[in-house]
Amino acid sequence: MRALKIFVSSDMEGTCGITAWCETDKGKDMYEHFREQMSRECAAACRGALAGGAGDILVKDAHDSARNILPELLPEQARIFRGWGRTPLSMMAGVDEGFDGVMFTGYHSAAEMDTNPLSHTMNTQNNFVKINDELCPELMINSLIASYYKTPIYLLTGDKGLCDWMNAHCPGTTTVAVNEGRGAGAISIHPALAVKRIEQAARESLAADPEKCLFPLPKSFKVDISFKEHFKAESAKWYPGCVKTGARTVRYESRDLMDVLKMFHWVL
Repeated sequence: MRALKIFVSSDMEGTCGITAWCETDKGKDMYEHFREQMSRECAAACRGALAGGAGDILVKDAHDSARNILPELLPEQARIFRGWGRTPLSMMAGVDEGFDGVMFTGYHSAAEMDTNPLSHTMNTQNNFVKINDELCPELMINSLIASYYKTPIYLLTGDKGLCDWMNAHCPGTTTVAVNEGRGAGAISIHPALAVKRIEQAARESLAADPEKCLFPLPKSFKVDISFKEHFKAESAKWYPGCVKTGARTVRYESRDLMDVLKMFHWVL
């Protein structure tokens, strides 16, 4: 049987135990601790994927500077894309139609969802991003990219709110909730247990029917963005096709996901 080629995109705000922004910022309180935990969770997904039949893994460090994961903690079979490609693929830079599956680790709830104290979508400058009238987490954008390349999503790890969201949208995807947001805090499982569960889930997930792990790709896209500052909307309206719909809101519509991603690249 041919070894599988797996793409792993890793974020940080859904890492086990994280509850504050300072824990995700280089040089600040507890960052080094959670950087290591982020790395261990990503490595666990990689080990599980290898045990489940993967032979080639590309990891995309997808948080902030994109230079967080400690490469030496990853299995030797894993390559890592550090830094930003500066393309519309953003957190999925490096993925293409040549991959057999996608996994996400350390992901978090969307802006305006109350299930993670660090809920946001792409940055902290918007109140919400919606696609087709639904709150849009970063996971949604990246899952649509996976489907654009006809690639199934086998695993998601992160906060419980996001895992519940994914279970409702793509039931075939295996999820591992490591945190449960409670107001400005979160209840988390033990970090070592998170690593164990992620590795087991990653291994078992690759036995799923790939057709059931394809995230639904709509035929058209209506994107609404509400900015915290009104002048962000004033700036965004100058992007071709972006229409200002209120003092702080803009709308963009297209039938092509890549057009939407290009708009996000320049507007968000």
